[in-house]
Amino acid sequence: MRWIKKGLIFCPEGEFSWSQAYASVPTVDIIADKLRIYYATRNQANQSSIGFIETDAEHPDRILYVHEQPVLIKGQPGMFDDCGVMPSMLINHGQEKWLYYIGWNVRNTISYHNAIGLAISKDGGLTFEKFSEGPLFDRDYREPYFSAAPFILKEHNLWRMWYLSNTKWVTFNGKTEPFYHIKYAESHNGIDWQRQGKIAIDFKDAEECGIVRACVIKDAATYKMWYSYRNLNNYRSDKSNSYRIGYAHSKNGVDWVRADEQAGIDISNTGWDSEMIEYPYVYAFKGRYYMLYNGNCFGKTGFGYAVLESL
Repeated sequence: MRWIKKGLIFCPEGEFSWSQAYASVPTVDIIADKLRIYYATRNQANQSSIGFIETDAEHPDRILYVHEQPVLIKGQPGMFDDCGVMPSMLINHGQEKWLYYIGWNVRNTISYHNAIGLAISKDGGLTFEKFSEGPLFDRDYREPYFSAAPFILKEHNLWRMWYLSNTKWVTFNGKTEPFYHIKYAESHNGIDWQRQGKIAIDFKDAEECGIVRACVIKDAATYKMWYSYRNLNNYRSDKSNSYRIGYAHSKNGVDWVRADEQAGIDISNTGWDSEMIEYPYVYAFKGRYYMLYNGNCFGKTGFGYAVLESL
């Protein structure tokens, strides 16, 4: 396959106090011929909230509307999301919109902790109310570290989730760094999840330490997944080790064949996505596949898009 890059869509310019920088983890809701793109943005204290813009679905660089208020903010002190919230997946469920999100805390023994939360909108996605003060799921006896970044498909009465699972922390160059890959879980109501520790996408070698933000589309009898992956060694500053977008395929959505060489997209020679590309979201519109993704510095330079030329 080959993706044709079309350029940058959006990057905050600091016009709102709650949105001084970053537009990370673009998450799509298709509404007729429009995209509503939810994203995580940060204030001056580096705390993240969720905002959105609306664009033309066929030409996502045509911005139609910028929402001036956050739709979801951090929780109260001591809660799983008291340092910020980030979007990950939106599901239209009956008359409601369910936004699965990442809540995070700063820690003193490690850099941060994540968990998965749910917020529900009853006004078409303009405002959201958190389903609960606690996360839908966090660490447990099988997964003792953290979980984040869910992607969900509803197939009949089965809800299927692919999510980040942290496997360990290490200290590298004086900083704590997480290892995480992608696991699989199921639910019959979207709230209570059964997870058995099933690995969907695992590390390919000892150098790789981060696999995140699965995005899954079922095309005929094949499940197709895009995600981002990186190494451990100086991935923030060394573009040879920073995030790239990978690809895998599956016949059942559980057992995957990793085929990163088929991803068909890489960093640019110059510009906003010349150091890393990450957090892909793929959607279909009028018979074509589109990919939204972040570029340099984990979304500090905003998000752009590409169109699939061929499979």
